[in-house]
Amino acid sequence: TGPLKDMNFTVPEEGGVRILYQFTSEPPAVSFRMSGEKDGKIHIVPDKGILYLNESLDWETKPLHRLQVESLDVNGNIVKGPCAVTIYVEDINDNPPEFDQIEYTGVVRQNSRPGRPFIHVHATDRDNPATPHAQLTYSIVHHFPNPYAEMLFQIDSATGAISPSKTGSYYLDPQKQDSFILVVSVKDMAGMSTNAFTSTADVIVTVKESLWKAPPTIHIQENSTEVHPVNISRVQSNDPDVIYDLFEKEKLPRLPFSISQDGVIYVTEPLDREERDTYTFYAVTKDNHGELVDKPLEIHVIVEDINDNPPVCQQALTVIEVQENEIGGSNIGTLLATDMDKEDTLNSRLRFKILSQVPEIPATNLFRIQQDTGSLQLTGRSLNKVYASNYSLEVLVSDAAFQTICDVEVHVIDINDQIPIFEKSAYHGVTVDETVPVGTVILEIQASDGDEPATGSSLIIYQVQEGDPNNTFIIDTDAETNRGFVKINKALDFETTPVYTLLINATNPEPLVPGVQYNESSLTSFKVFVTNVDEPPVFLKPVYNQEVSEDIAVNTLVTTVEAYDPEGDSVRYSLEGDVKKWLRIDSSTGQVYIASPLDREQREMYTVDVVASELNNADQKSKTSLTLHLRDVNDNYPQLAMDSPAFFCYPVHGGEKILIQATDADEQWFYSKFTFSLGNDMNTRNNWEISKVNATHAHLSPKHANFEEKVYDVPIILNDNGNPPLESKLNLKVSICTCSSEKSCF
Repeated sequence: TGPLKDMNFTVPEEGGVRILYQFTSEPPAVSFRMSGEKDGKIHIVPDKGILYLNESLDWETKPLHRLQVESLDVNGNIVKGPCAVTIYVEDINDNPPEFDQIEYTGVVRQNSRPGRPFIHVHATDRDNPATPHAQLTYSIVHHFPNPYAEMLFQIDSATGAISPSKTGSYYLDPQKQDSFILVVSVKDMAGMSTNAFTSTADVIVTVKESLWKAPPTIHIQENSTEVHPVNISRVQSNDPDVIYDLFEKEKLPRLPFSISQDGVIYVTEPLDREERDTYTFYAVTKDNHGELVDKPLEIHVIVEDINDNPPVCQQALTVIEVQENEIGGSNIGTLLATDMDKEDTLNSRLRFKILSQVPEIPATNLFRIQQDTGSLQLTGRSLNKVYASNYSLEVLVSDAAFQTICDVEVHVIDINDQIPIFEKSAYHGVTVDETVPVGTVILEIQASDGDEPATGSSLIIYQVQEGDPNNTFIIDTDAETNRGFVKINKALDFETTPVYTLLINATNPEPLVPGVQYNESSLTSFKVFVTNVDEPPVFLKPVYNQEVSEDIAVNTLVTTVEAYDPEGDSVRYSLEGDVKKWLRIDSSTGQVYIASPLDREQREMYTVDVVASELNNADQKSKTSLTLHLRDVNDNYPQLAMDSPAFFCYPVHGGEKILIQATDADEQWFYSKFTFSLGNDMNTRNNWEISKVNATHAHLSPKHANFEEKVYDVPIILNDNGNPPLESKLNLKVSICTCSSEKSCF
């Protein structure tokens, strides 16, 4: 009760007959009068001022009623008012959600992307959308058939978008099952209340073959004369709104292929098999954000050969030397020619034939050539310089379509009956410092040979015969002058070998004739004096590796690195690249210690650079790497790893069980092993029991059937197999819920 004034009232719908308020009269007022949106349901007792409802209000019909109330005197004149009285109708959940279709149909492609919707379902609720009464959530109750342990489809609980699950993207196959019926549920109260309204609808899903397939290997004939680009294949995504692109398996200067936005693949220019005979690249699809939609398809292209290359002489002029005393039938050399067409095909098969011999004395057929190999032979007699010292041959080299003429010169050379003779039996010593670069010429030597010039009988080959066991020196010959150039072949080291005494011999590539032998005239000698140069320190090992436990104590000695200075100077040590500040080094001894706690879960391998520098010249320094391999210790607690929420169907009958799994982040050398047990409180042990399945899994079962329909917290204790073992005490939430016929929680 109270005096007349502006007032607001909130009334729940479907509340029935009720008194809302009594206005008290203030003299001279003796009665009340009401007008406005009464709708025949809202009344006032004139003489008592009682505001009441004679039947229920309905939010869906009218959520708000605006009224005016006046107080009157005995003559019916207004004493006070009109005052605004507003009645707000409060919505209750009295309307179930309704799908806009009784049945939906959709098509999904094999291998469609998980989470990519192929159909939407939609439902409405007539209750107040600003309250949970009209907040809807969607779920898939079950689907027929259901051949796998996991659902093949998923639904967005807020939007009703249906898409393949990860399992469905992998397993959906029209050859095995081409249609499914999904039972889709919609629930109001935001899906949180047990007394919410639920409706269902069927979704008929047809599975069709994936459009996204790699085409068969593409064969393209080289040097095509067609107008480019040329359509060579096509790919098609299951998703119509993707952007197609190509990317290369190997980075090429250019990729002569392109793809249109309808998936057509083109070759953009004529291909040359001799330049590249195969191409491998990928077709990809992306969304508008540049993210991959489908798995990349590998595209293989083989460039088919045509006979478009003539034989090529490997040398403009092939020169062959033959000694006078070479017997008939001997192989004297080979004419080398190539063909760029595909190997081991008729396009690249070469045939050889001698067209001419100049001069034709003492006969026209002194030489023969193997038609398939190009090997040259003497036909039957030795050559004689009395008749000719040189022969010119024209050889026809042909494949199935082309011919090439190669020129061959046969030089008849004198027999090797003269040995090389050095100009000096000994040369003055040579002084070089140990840092002289490899390849530097340190001495020139000279020998002469009386055989025919510019032949294998007179060409001189110099070799170190004694005094160089490690091949530190090498000698090159100038073929025109037979001058020898002694070069550094490997780096010198004063501390290892300060002096070399070298004995050099001179020989010919052609064998000497019987009865002639090399002697002291073909030998010479000289000394090489190596001078010392300040060099940086040298580590005893190229790299250092050390295995340590991740719980190693700070200040523990890990290893000792050692370096020495070739000149005997003292060495100082330091570290570079120690980003975690895990190590420190004694600058004098090279002893490396742990500076701060290690963590294998951050870095399993930790590498730093160790620097050794000379005490008196810090610019002279060397580096090596030190790698710590961190051995795992048991410092991570075991955790539960559940793929889906745990539940039992209400009512519980007994004998049910769910599978639970344990894991932890520590390294498992052989296999994980966990111990499962329940919390120690009596209530838990009376209600639940746990049984081992294997090293990582256990079954949780209810011990009786007297469970309510609600969520229970089940305390579980996990122990791992570490040394010492670690223990976790965890609460597993287990729902006791009403289930569908497919044994899944509504």
